[in-house]
Amino acid sequence: MNGRIVLITGAGTGIGAACAWRLAGEGVQLVLVGRRREPLEAVSRDTGGLVLCGDAASSTDWARFIPAILERFGGLDGVIANAGGHGLGRATETSDDDWQAAIHANLDSAFQTARACLPLLQVRRGSMVLMASIAALAAGEGVCGYTTAKHALLGLTRSLARDYGPLGVRVNALCPGWVRTPMADAEMQPLMKRHGESLDAAYARVTADVPLRRPASPEEIASVCRFLLSDEASIITGASLVADGGSSIVDVPTLAFGQV
Repeated sequence: MNGRIVLITGAGTGIGAACAWRLAGEGVQLVLVGRRREPLEAVSRDTGGLVLCGDAASSTDWARFIPAILERFGGLDGVIANAGGHGLGRATETSDDDWQAAIHANLDSAFQTARACLPLLQVRRGSMVLMASIAALAAGEGVCGYTTAKHALLGLTRSLARDYGPLGVRVNALCPGWVRTPMADAEMQPLMKRHGESLDAAYARVTADVPLRRPASPEEIASVCRFLLSDEASIITGASLVADGGSSIVDVPTLAFGQV
């Protein structure tokens, strides 16, 4: 990976920041994209990455990002489309604005990133990772917009892999389960309040039926991203790699038998 150029969206915190630190440690030169300049610059101080502040779901912002990337680095070898967000509520509780916000944050951001970066990746026969979720494989309660957008990301992954594989570009999706990030910490707050418990106890509660009995760390997900971008994954494209501690293999209808 030494000397390669990798762009990360949502790079200021959580999985995106962990990816930046992981890759920088191997000599990768980074492009850090996000909406908030302060966390991006904090990551850049450690990694030396080029900070591009804006919305990954905006074609207007990509129109200024790409020239800046070409001026600084001359191209791209890899992309981690990590930017995302919430999409809470059942369908009847989801307003038009809420629906559009969920699609914008989780699907439009990946599409706009891919469309802007693919010409550069073709030149260097590069690779892209789209950050999906186990919400791309199953439906949680009351997350209609998020679940729909993440399912759509798998379709986008397969379409890109099919169309651009002949041009030398690999595209894969990564589907994490619970990961201890600021966004997930916020999702634990209702549980903490309802049960009067700590953050650690809330994570233990939501992973009680996960075979590994714990959430992932951002660093663990970053390592999987690194693998998918590397030559070690050179035959893998169009795949949806699950990194969820085993939660998606659990046969839910049999859980009651473990409580007998």
